[in-house]
Parts: sequence; C-alpha cells; structure tokens
Amino acid sequence: MSAEAAAAPERTDVVDLYLKHIGSGRAVMGRVMGSMAEVRSEGVWIHADDGRRFLDFGGYGVFILGHRHPAVVEAVHRQIDTHPLASRVFLEPVAARAAQALAAHTPPGVDYVHFVNSGAEATEAALKLARAHGRTSVITTRRGFHGKTLGALSVTANDTYQTPFQPLLPDVTQVAYDDPADLEQALAARRDRACVIVEPVQGEGGVRIPRPGYLSQVRALCDAYGALLVVDEIQTGMGRLGTWWGVDTEDVRPDVLLAGKGLSGGIVPIAAMAATADAYAPFSRDPYLHTSTFGASPIACAAALATVRAMEEEGTVARAAELGPRVLAAVREVCAPYEGGLVREVRGRGLLIGIEFAEEQAVGELLLELIARGVLVNHSLNSTRVLRLTPPAVVEDAELDLFLTTLTDALHSTADRMSVRPPR
Repeated sequence: MSAEAAAAPERTDVVDLYLKHIGSGRAVMGRVMGSMAEVRSEGVWIHADDGRRFLDFGGYGVFILGHRHPAVVEAVHRQIDTHPLASRVFLEPVAARAAQALAAHTPPGVDYVHFVNSGAEATEAALKLARAHGRTSVITTRRGFHGKTLGALSVTANDTYQTPFQPLLPDVTQVAYDDPADLEQALAARRDRACVIVEPVQGEGGVRIPRPGYLSQVRALCDAYGALLVVDEIQTGMGRLGTWWGVDTEDVRPDVLLAGKGLSGGIVPIAAMAATADAYAPFSRDPYLHTSTFGASPIACAAALATVRAMEEEGTVARAAELGPRVLAAVREVCAPYEGGLVREVRGRGLLIGIEFAEEQAVGELLLELIARGVLVNHSLNSTRVLRLTPPAVVEDAELDLFLTTLTDALHSTADRMSVRPPR
C-alpha cells in the first residue's frame, strides 16, 4: 500500500461524510466514479487514495500550467510565510504587482484590474460596473456560461440552472451565438442602455467556435448602439486558446475582460475583471463601491503574479499554440472511424477541444471508460452531448501518446457497449 493510501481515511468514510454533510447527489456521483478521493497531484497527474494515478486532461480549464507548478508553489509558500491576508487598511503591493503583470498582456488600454475570488464573482463585478454606467439591459448568448451566483446565473443561458431560482435579474435577453444579425436586432431595441456579454469560444456550451470576424462584428455593433462589451475569458484566456486571450485573434478590445481559472496557476483561486479607464471609472473613483474581504488577497495575488511570470518565462502561450493543433488532429484521427455514427464532430482551438456525440448517453459512458483506464476529462454543462478536453500546456509527448491510446480503447468499448458500429 502506498503512503498516500495508508494515510488517507477509508474511502467509504469519505462517501459517508459527503452523504451526511455535503450532499446526497455528490455522494452518489462519487460512488459511480468508484468512491475514490483525490489526495495528491503534480504536473499532469492526480493521485487517488487507493494508490492509482490519473492523467488529467480535464480540470475545467484551470491547470494550463499543470498541477503544483514549482514557481507558483514557491511564491505562495513565501507569501504564507510573510503576509497571506491583508488588513485592507493599507495598500497591498502584491495586488499592485499582480495587476501590473496581468495588464501587460491584456488588450491595449484594458489596464485596470479588479481581483476577485472566482469567475462568477468576476461576472458579478462586470454586471455591477455596467449598471454603474446605466447599462441595465443585458444581452447574453444561448448556451453561454458565466457562473451560477444570482447575477451570473441570470446570463448563464440554461433553464436547468435558472428555473429553480427565478426571478433572476430583469431585462436579460438571449441571442444566438455567432449571429450578428440577431444581436443587432436586440441592440437596436436597447440603444445606449445595453451590456453585451460573450465568450470568444463557448466552453461549457460545447466548445462552440464562431466564424472568423464574429468578435469584430460584436465590437462594431456595441459601438454603433452604445453598448458596453464584456468578453468572458474566464475559461478561454491565459493561453488556453493558443493566444493570451481569445479576442487577440481579431485585435478586439473589450470594455471589460474577465479572467480566471488559469490565472490561479492551479494553486489559489483567483479571478479578475479588467477594464478600460472609461469603463472602470465608477470603481476607480469610489474604491468602496464594490468590495470583498478576501478579494485581491496577498496569497491569491502572489499565485497570479507567479503564474503570469511563469507563463512568460516558459513560453506557455506559444506552447499551447503549437500543441493544440497536434492534439486536435490526433483526437480527430482517433475519432474518425466513429464519425457518422457514435461521433458527430470533433472541434477545438488551442488546448480547448470538444468531442460531440450523437447521443448524450455516450458522454457518460466514455467518461467512465476513460476514468477506469486512468484518464480524467470533463462533460459540458451547457451541451450535454459534448465531452471536453482541456489538457495542460506542460503535457509531454509520452503522456499525449498515453492519452490517445486510452481514448482509442475507451471509444471502442463505448461503441461496443452502446452497440454502435463504425460506419463502413
């Protein structure tokens, strides 16, 4: 028995604790996954309490640097040993340096940074900032995902999550993604009072990639109708798409840009709302207009600062740009025998890849097959037929080969279980 397994509590005890204190649904899911608990991680690997290790091609986009990147871990340890949380009375130098480092890579003019603790909080901050400008009508996209707190949920277009909590924010309109004409119609009815929130690629929406020029059209329409443009890069930013930000491919400057997930370095949760000087003005004038006790904590900002520096020094964005097309091509090759049958389409940009299946059942079946073989991936909350891959940029060729071999075997088993034969 490994040291981790010997030191861990009995797995049935963990499931029982979930059942009694966290939730029956999560406990049932845990049992379906084999009642394993994750207890250790490094690089591209997660270790379970039974001694098994799992190749992590999931993580919901957080681990662009892998798990426990040494530079980020060192920076966080150093901050813990000196000053992990602040009094909020004096200025906080780590937050200032982290903001400077992040702003060095945001689109030109997006220079002001408001740090928060999660992506949903970044969305909330953006919605409040929009209201401070009188933009009280919000336009979101179908299948868009922006978080599950009350304001963020109002622009997360999924009835499953919204219905139990109605009424949500008023005057929220959904338009089709990658459809400028639909957006223009909505904007024309809300001139000078709208806020548009959009993702460069819909992640939870099933890795939906818009046609070239879409973001530029959205920017132009917002300018024409006096709307505030918020681009949600919580999942797509920080190199995930092979550029620092998804908007970089079209040189689009949003009024507000949301960052998160990868900004944490996979160590301490942190997210951010970055904005232009004009957009940020209400928050800039009154520092108490929107605050959080733990927002911009020194420990979280130390992680963010170390993450940006590590990405600069190691060429993480360039690595994602080089690795992404290779992974996408290889996954397409593995899935090719099943296209037209089990698999409907494989699509992706950078290190954000989706496999869309003909049936929703296939996602669950394949996910379990992969877990049984030691690989972790993710489903998509707003597109239940899409299995999502978000591998770290630090994955090596041998680990990629292992993933592809495992995916090949898992697809074959899934097709057999579902009695789906590759088309001739």
